[in-house]
Amino acid sequence: MDAPTPEAIDDIDTLRRMVREREAMIAERDVSLAARDAAIASHERTLRERDALIGKLTHELARLRRVQFAAKSERMDAVQRGLFDEAMAEDIAAVEAQLEAAQATGVAPRPKAPRPAPTRRALPPELARVTTIHAPARCDCATCGAALVKIGEHVSEKLDAKPIELFVRREVYPQYACRTCQTVVAEPVAPAIIDRGLAAPGLLAQVVIQKYVDHLPLYRQEAIYARHGLTLPRTTLAEWIGKVGLALQPLVDALRARLLAAPVLHADETPVAQLDPGAGKTRRAYLFVYRSTGPQPIVLFDYGPTRAGKHAAAFLGDWKGALMVDDYAGYKALFAQGVTELACWAHARRKFFDAHAISGSPVAKEALERIGAIYAIEAELRTLDPDARHRERQRYLAPRLAALKRWLTDLQPKVLGNTGLAGAIGYTQKRWDALARILADGRHPIDNNPAENAIRPIAVGRKNWLFAGSETAGKRAAAIMGLLATAKANGLEPHAWLVDVLTRLPTTKDRDIATLLPLA
Repeated sequence: MDAPTPEAIDDIDTLRRMVREREAMIAERDVSLAARDAAIASHERTLRERDALIGKLTHELARLRRVQFAAKSERMDAVQRGLFDEAMAEDIAAVEAQLEAAQATGVAPRPKAPRPAPTRRALPPELARVTTIHAPARCDCATCGAALVKIGEHVSEKLDAKPIELFVRREVYPQYACRTCQTVVAEPVAPAIIDRGLAAPGLLAQVVIQKYVDHLPLYRQEAIYARHGLTLPRTTLAEWIGKVGLALQPLVDALRARLLAAPVLHADETPVAQLDPGAGKTRRAYLFVYRSTGPQPIVLFDYGPTRAGKHAAAFLGDWKGALMVDDYAGYKALFAQGVTELACWAHARRKFFDAHAISGSPVAKEALERIGAIYAIEAELRTLDPDARHRERQRYLAPRLAALKRWLTDLQPKVLGNTGLAGAIGYTQKRWDALARILADGRHPIDNNPAENAIRPIAVGRKNWLFAGSETAGKRAAAIMGLLATAKANGLEPHAWLVDVLTRLPTTKDRDIATLLPLA
């Protein structure tokens, strides 16, 4: 075989080089394709994870909203419901934020259903405004140098806050003398709730409001003031509250006299803990609430070491009116002595609601609908005066109550005696005379919700106070809380009202105490 010529060898080398270059190109392309495939796989995995997350968050958001508006939430008391609503609002907001962030990622976010534009309430005009003007650094045009002319402005208002502001109120009483007759003239020092005390009315009111409205016990207030550089031992704060409570007692007495002049009252009670030093632990005591009806409601609390009916009898004295209460036996002695018993339709409804929630009973559902119709009629009559309301109740409410009574009477023998529905029917039948007294007078309320609303803040307070130190402390707390609850019921801002009262009280004569009462 002949040896290849030099020209042939060059051609072979060229072919080999071309093959190597082609193999390198193929390898580079394979690497590029592998990287592209990996990127595509990663992107698809990201999209799958995002879709899974969106699905999970959408499901969780739907679940939270179902829980939020579920009928079972009606079984909670007001404090539980308030805490529940706060927690649900936080959870829903967090999930919505996560969902929006998840939908914002990726190349093709899912279209969202149009949502109504949120409307924000205008900030109260009475709040002080701190204005900052963000003007351009120069007054001439950066493009042509001509003077700038204001054509409008964009105003953004945000609610801001600063920590508690303490200041010293300096009262100066100049003294003047007549050189001729040596007479000294000066304004007398104004009397105060606490003579020669450190605290002005504003600070006294702050301490009282924080304890009995904001539910901050004194040891927490002590820590708050310490953060602001002021040492106020809790013993000092306690002394202030004791003296304020004593000074406010004439107002409580005046309100009690007005309360007992009302023909219709609400009453309810709730347990609180009282320190029992001899036993080294706490024991159960009770706060009783009494609330009048009408355009100027009065709310007063009474403290009792037990739940015995004698405490209600002692508070009401010779009062003989109509009393709206639950089925607690402690009030029964009052009804034997001439007080008219009124029963709460909300309590009766709650029995049927619980029966329906547990078993889904259609009979309980019908009972709820019948009671709902009674409430609907009562809502229409709310703005009428008592005489007109009485007439309209006779016209529209009496037939429905009679029909409900017949229906319950026919139903009772057909229901098993150990069920929640039987208990609801039995409760309503047993309380029927007191429930039906809504027809007797236009002033009679339909339920005891006003008293329950007044007593609900105590459930928050007792978790913070832990206990009352003594029966005297409990009575003082009851007196102060009644004044503040009355102020709130009449639409007064408690702090502003209390500052005004503590300022004017030392110079107010007994005959003018009524001018200080927290009534609208």
